[in-house]
Amino acid sequence: MRRSAILLLACTLPFSGGVLAQEDLTQLPEPSDDYQPELTSWGEPDFRGGWPIDHLNGRTPLQRDPQYGNRQLLTEEEYAERADMVEALEQRYQNEEESGTMGIGHWAEVAAANRRTSWITSPANGRLPEFTPEGQRLSDAMRSTWAQGQQFDWVDDFDSWDRCITRGLPASMFPFMYNNGMRIFQAPGLVALQMEMLHEVRMIPTDGSAHIPAQIGQWLGDSRGRWLDHNTLEVVTTNFRPGPSATNIGTTGSPRENDTPVSDQARMTEWFHMVGPDEIIYEFTWEDPVVFTQPWSARLEWQRDDGFGIYEYACHEGNVQIRNYITASRAERAQAAADGGGE
Repeated sequence: MRRSAILLLACTLPFSGGVLAQEDLTQLPEPSDDYQPELTSWGEPDFRGGWPIDHLNGRTPLQRDPQYGNRQLLTEEEYAERADMVEALEQRYQNEEESGTMGIGHWAEVAAANRRTSWITSPANGRLPEFTPEGQRLSDAMRSTWAQGQQFDWVDDFDSWDRCITRGLPASMFPFMYNNGMRIFQAPGLVALQMEMLHEVRMIPTDGSAHIPAQIGQWLGDSRGRWLDHNTLEVVTTNFRPGPSATNIGTTGSPRENDTPVSDQARMTEWFHMVGPDEIIYEFTWEDPVVFTQPWSARLEWQRDDGFGIYEYACHEGNVQIRNYITASRAERAQAAADGGGE
């Protein structure tokens, strides 16, 4: 009974914004323009509320497994296999409860499986484009606790996520194992998007004001929005400060070492389509000609949940972990040198 309910839910969720030809697994429906959201008191479409993306953490990968080719969707048989895998992962929590232990089951939030083969929709293979030579050079120079065999001597040996600063963009817009809260606030000429992880808020003016000067870079860039029509908000973000990785290991199917660089030439264009009272189809295109050989795009389907609670994201208590990594790394090297000297 449980699996049947999950199957029904996951088969319907991605497609309520349009009609999909059942036999064509290479296409997603275009967002519908039929829905008319209510208006705020100042006359803009009202997107306010809770839009957590925890329901998307059903092991859909950022990048598509090459075995699926250009298919955006799993077959029913492939989907059933994913649903079984997700149900097994969900069982970890119950197993820990019954055994009186605590492990990954208490950390990782697993949602119902869905039929998407990847969050990336373009290129057609559902995978990140190749790096340019400069992009590869920048990637090789990135430092992180996720990099294999790395030594630690100073704060710049850690990435911005290690240091509890930011996950950056577009990484922050993808689901993680936990802390998936998103909430939209609006005021005249302004949309604010609160993100639970790293306790960040994206401020998006919609008053027609210009971007800040190009010399000023910010971790999350500088965003400007406009209402394209009665149910679509378009947001263009520029002025990125290099540092964060554009992808994050916490999203299934992402590069594993947080080594996707962002240059100051990056540009992100997003579209928030409200296609029903409780659904937003979220799409973006990421352009970074310094890093990637071509732009890439992704799409996620948001669901309203105004009861989702967002709590403080304290990151690492006392901000001591950076110091601990450095002292441990130095101690390991000192011990290795001493052991080598005694031979």
